[in-house]
Amino acid sequence: MAFFLSTVAALFSLVNPLGAVPVFLALTPDYTPIERKKTAINTGIWFISILLGFFLLGHYILSFFGIDINALRIAGGLVIMNSGYALLNGKFKESRAMNKKVTNEALEKADISFAPMAMPMLSGPGSISLLLSLYLENPEWSNKLIIVFSILAVGAIAVSILLLSPKLNKLLGVGGLKAISRLMGFLVMAIGVQYIIQGVVDLVSINLA
Repeated sequence: MAFFLSTVAALFSLVNPLGAVPVFLALTPDYTPIERKKTAINTGIWFISILLGFFLLGHYILSFFGIDINALRIAGGLVIMNSGYALLNGKFKESRAMNKKVTNEALEKADISFAPMAMPMLSGPGSISLLLSLYLENPEWSNKLIIVFSILAVGAIAVSILLLSPKLNKLLGVGGLKAISRLMGFLVMAIGVQYIIQGVVDLVSINLA
């Protein structure tokens, strides 16, 4: 249970579905409640599919390119730190490659559930690198199954937040959502630093052995 909760907490911090609320509302201004509900559910399905796909198959890509777990930790830690820094400075959209051009294109699309909502708004390099590291760090299938359930749990939470986005926006307001995103940014930066330290320490230990 402790491993499940810690994985959910780390993944939730990186995904930061609360930070996606203003973007989701901005991209669905003319949607009916039923259309918005359908888009939120489809976003969750795509989000879970993307993360499960990378978690279960990503290690084959790493093996093909000969990427070591410590190199992944350091590179992933740098990506996670960059994402956390952007959140800390209130640049959530920019950190997810959501510029004006992308926003305008999304407004013209019939379905935004895959792009840009599921990717890159929710799933991105930070969450994917975390899951790849967790896969390599946990060879036991019992732990891998716990991580799969963690992905499903975060996906369910993300869908719930998107479904409640109009109410959350009214309740917390822009200032409240930004404050929460900045708090998430601090936690994300801490996760990134931890991965970099772990990768460097293990790399040095191997070379000194």
